[in-house]
Amino acid sequence: MTIRPPAVAGLFYPDDPDRLRQLVQDYLAAANQPDPAVPRAIIAPHAGYRYSGPIAGSAYRSLQNGPLPQRAVLLGPAHTLAFRGVAAVTTSGWATPLGLVAVDQAAIAQLRPLPQLRLLDAAHEQEHCLEVQLPFLQIICGAQIAILPLVVGQATGAEVAELLAQLGSDPQTIIVISSDLSHYHDYETARRLDRATAAAITALQPETIGPEQACGYLAIRGLLQWARCLGLRGRTADLRNSGDTAGDRRRVVGYGAFLFGSS
Repeated sequence: MTIRPPAVAGLFYPDDPDRLRQLVQDYLAAANQPDPAVPRAIIAPHAGYRYSGPIAGSAYRSLQNGPLPQRAVLLGPAHTLAFRGVAAVTTSGWATPLGLVAVDQAAIAQLRPLPQLRLLDAAHEQEHCLEVQLPFLQIICGAQIAILPLVVGQATGAEVAELLAQLGSDPQTIIVISSDLSHYHDYETARRLDRATAAAITALQPETIGPEQACGYLAIRGLLQWARCLGLRGRTADLRNSGDTAGDRRRVVGYGAFLFGSS
């Protein structure tokens, strides 16, 4: 077995398993009340937990409502490496302080004929955007959850949507898009920008989402195209920024929790 070790434990989230478990459980307990239905897809932020953890809790809490997913397809933006396409991995598992999560290599093999997919472990080695999602999935789903981690490089929304169409019809699969919203505006400007972005996301309008709206805009565009084809509906579960969670309102980063389902 080839295992990807944690890259940002102790930086973005605690590296002590007991402290990490309690922190995630606290975020889930304090989260906004979810819809009664389990979503088909969510958007959750990926900053350090002290900044975005409470909002991520609002995205993940809804998974506790019904049958737990068996697989999570994770997509987020490339922060550490520039490349063309969407990067999958050759590793068989990813480790966090809470234990090991299996990688669904069979699903990666299913996607291999698509030209936008490539195997590129280097895109994942130091990337934080997918890793920070794992403790939430581990706490909620336990050891049963498998992941399909995909980092989106230079790709179109249509290319991302094509990947999701291959994977998202399984009712035991949850799609997780990892993205923050606006970056480094003052508090009131960020609130205004993020409210407009949230309206576009919930209205399934991918053409209005660009890099100024969300760092994971390419993955979000693909999700919205896929959701629109399936007739899904979007809802905002939480919308805050680092000025709300960490206190400094001079230069903030926006975070949103969004749920997508059939009702």
